[in-house]
Amino acid sequence: MQKIYTVGETLLDIIFKGLEPQTAKPGGSAFNASITLGRLGTPINFISEMGNDKVGDMIQDFMEKNGVEANYISRYSHGQSAIALAFLDEKSDAEYQFYKDYPAQRLAMKFPEFQKDDLFMFGSFYALDPGIRPRVKELLELADRAGATIMYDPNFRSNHAPERDDLVPVIKENMRYATLVRASNEDLVNIFETESPDEAWEKVGSYTDALVYTANAGGVYLRTDSLSFHMEVERIEPVSTIGAGDTFNAGLLYGLWKSGYKREQIKMLDQSQWEGLIATAIKFSREVCLSYDNYLPTGFAKHFIQNS
Repeated sequence: MQKIYTVGETLLDIIFKGLEPQTAKPGGSAFNASITLGRLGTPINFISEMGNDKVGDMIQDFMEKNGVEANYISRYSHGQSAIALAFLDEKSDAEYQFYKDYPAQRLAMKFPEFQKDDLFMFGSFYALDPGIRPRVKELLELADRAGATIMYDPNFRSNHAPERDDLVPVIKENMRYATLVRASNEDLVNIFETESPDEAWEKVGSYTDALVYTANAGGVYLRTDSLSFHMEVERIEPVSTIGAGDTFNAGLLYGLWKSGYKREQIKMLDQSQWEGLIATAIKFSREVCLSYDNYLPTGFAKHFIQNS
């Protein structure tokens, strides 16, 4: 059976509306996707690191209660679990302040043995950070050699723009490993200065088999060598958009896993197959925007499983 693996940062999100704290939730881009996948009953394994402290205990307990395997978590003593303050604006989008204290040795654990057609997702600044990059690249090599389907979400925000020239070669290297790239219009403006999905595909298409291009209320675009189409999204009044992209990623991974699609099939999927994958991702993302949770609500996940 295909297993799903994700790698990324783990932290505690403290969420503010204006200057008033609203809630505190375990978070991180890949973490949020993993919790959604755990609630959906998939064989999800999260690869990460956190301090050997009370915050780390809370996060690991939350993972295990939500069906996420914690076999590949490095718990370090020289440092503390990361904290993020998320300040929501009038559009419910977040501006972050981070507090991190990592040890010199990162991801100090044995990596999983990937099997052919397992699913592996990586991305965000975690996959670019020089302090962790060598270990992330080891993971990519292992997954690629095993024949896993690899999904990359660059999640490259404007606060990293001053480092763009140094980071773009690493982003391109990540795309070369990827079977599928899921990126927002904001990501691709910041990386390649592209203004449309077609311009983005011109930049990305030489590296990967497929691009899922999300444009917030503008909908979702799919580009492959043989397909080009657009899907609309329902307009809503979001409570928080913090977990929207992460849960969209979880929807794509869930659909790939549920359908049993293999790595070599990705570039050959037809429009109806892609529409099914993207429709699930849109549905998940919309649901997450309606609360302060960073992941698919448990009740929604159970209802979705029963009716799918």
